Amino acid sequence: MSAPPSFLDLVWLARWPLLYGLGTTIAISALAILGGTVLGTGLGLALAYGNRVTRFFARAYTDFIRGTPVLVLVLASYYILGTVGLDLSPFQAGVLALTLFCASHVGEITRGALQTIHKGQNEAAKAIGLTFGQTFRHVLGPQALRLALPAWINTAAEMVKASTLLSVIGVAELLLRSQEIISRTFKSLEFYLLAGLLYFIVNYAIECLGRYVERRTSLA
Repeated sequence: MSAPPSFLDLVWLARWPLLYGLGTTIAISALAILGGTVLGTGLGLALAYGNRVTRFFARAYTDFIRGTPVLVLVLASYYILGTVGLDLSPFQAGVLALTLFCASHVGEITRGALQTIHKGQNEAAKAIGLTFGQTFRHVLGPQALRLALPAWINTAAEMVKASTLLSVIGVAELLLRSQEIISRTFKSLEFYLLAGLLYFIVNYAIECLGRYVERRTSLA
């Protein structure tokens, strides 16, 4: 009678579903972080320098999205948008929900960083004839980046962890793939620990990237 396969044997047999799930998690997280950073930077600028109407709508969006659970955003993006004719795939709906959530946090981070910079620097830039775009690119942006980077790293890591919620709408990310493997192998503890390790590796890579950017910007 042959011995049952070891855990390493099971991992090897399940390597492709695990790698596919990990790749999906990375893709979702990267798209949400990138989109959320771009949209959130615009929100932060509107909150810090916009007129009264712009600030009102930016604040309303930020407060509403930040006060809504991520799972509700995921379900709304998939089911509610479908009822109004916007049929998104589970992957697209998940990325949309995480992007909106990420943007609300990045907007607050950007606003806080920009408002920390002394107003005299903005006035000095105007005095020498710089446009607002040039002022942001050469004066405000680099300083805000250094101030916002630690909080941005935390937000990016949260997006990776929040991607696990997309399994409820059928996105085959790492957690759902791990659960499917567990249902066949009954090795729940081992595969959940393996999934946790893979999530840690992704978040650690984000942290290393953030530290690298921090070192580079500190020399500017």
